[in-house]
Amino acid sequence: MKKVDLIVIGAGPAGIGAAVEAKLKGKEVVLLEKADAICQTFVKFYKDGKRVDKEYKGHDSTNRGHIPFEDGTKESSLATFEEALKANNIELELNSEVESVKKSGENFIITTPKQSYECKNIIVAIGRMGKPNKPDYKIPATLNKVVNFNANSVQEGEKIIIIGGGNSAAEYAVDLASKHKVTLCYRRDKFTRLNDINLNDVETAAKEGKITLKLGVDISEVQDENGKVKMLFNDGSSEVYDRAIYAIGGSTPVDFLQKCGIEVDDKGVPVFDAHKQSNVKGIFVAGDIATKNGASIVVGLNDGVIINDYLA
Repeated sequence: MKKVDLIVIGAGPAGIGAAVEAKLKGKEVVLLEKADAICQTFVKFYKDGKRVDKEYKGHDSTNRGHIPFEDGTKESSLATFEEALKANNIELELNSEVESVKKSGENFIITTPKQSYECKNIIVAIGRMGKPNKPDYKIPATLNKVVNFNANSVQEGEKIIIIGGGNSAAEYAVDLASKHKVTLCYRRDKFTRLNDINLNDVETAAKEGKITLKLGVDISEVQDENGKVKMLFNDGSSEVYDRAIYAIGGSTPVDFLQKCGIEVDDKGVPVFDAHKQSNVKGIFVAGDIATKNGASIVVGLNDGVIINDYLA
């Protein structure tokens, strides 16, 4: 069993940031990631070349951490976090899904398939997008190949509907509009969560006829029409698409939190104090998982600062 000061669970931006801040304060830290690479949201849900913004509507964009994250692309952002790990000599264990978290006196025992660890504190920064939100209505299993939760499977020339009102949905729509006929469907009558850049891009694309906006309308049913996606809307209309992409956020992995003994509220958000410490003394939460609707990368980085300042 390996003894360290701190275990960080999740090697996304918030987890990497927390590990770096801990190392800079002289802590012995191990960063655990269940996948085979860091920043899985970037890898799985971001198209090559996708813009990654520092600004995020409604969130403080002042980076108080030591990772020099700025506006960039998927590739430049990945490079920034890879360099942060390397420059700070962070011990990263990939393919290390946490199997159990148990209290042992004043410390915790964390078990993975590869190793067991004893530590005084834990930071949970596992994010949400490993578990994308899915609609309430049923999607026919026969459409699984053409109903997606990212844009990785899109084929050139397809007629596509994108469902969602957040930044990911907007960015998918604008990006895909150059080579596809794109409809962006959002159940509210106006966008309220887009940052200024994405809002301008969507409005411009709509004015130029590159994107069809379907606002204030929700989907009531999805049907398989000869291998294509037939959407039935709650205004009585319907339309057939080659592909549907849902970009409606992710949900908190409540099962994992409960495994750690962390309480969650009625929205599935973990309960924590001003220092990001959960109801379990010594276990902290950072990044998307500590919010109701997701947070910016900068917020995640700043969570690492808050926690490590408290632990110093």
